[in-house]
Amino acid sequence: MDMEWTDIAIEEGVLGGIAPFLAGLVVVAMLIGAFWLGARVRAREPRPPRPEEQPRMPEGGPVREERVNREPDEIPQSENRLTPYEVHGNMGTRPSESKKRRRWSKGGGSFGGGGLGAH
Repeated sequence: MDMEWTDIAIEEGVLGGIAPFLAGLVVVAMLIGAFWLGARVRAREPRPPRPEEQPRMPEGGPVREERVNREPDEIPQSENRLTPYEVHGNMGTRPSESKKRRRWSKGGGSFGGGGLGAH
């Protein structure tokens, strides 16, 4: 009986099992290296602040919001093209002279708001 083919099959089976094992070792080595590198980077970072170093509320209490009514700031009509320096730099609005808040018209509301709407 010729045993030559069985010897070759055994050698290929051993080699076929070594390659995935070596690939697994490489992956494990890379993971260990990544954790080691992450620990070194974290050791160089500043420590987290202590409770007494945390931000505190101001003595006068929390800062309040300020409500301001804004009106559109119209761009002047001109024959010539305006440059950015000639246009006001306040985002296209200015403080309102009237302190009265604008309200929705009667029966109006947002889309799908459930109001009666204008018929």
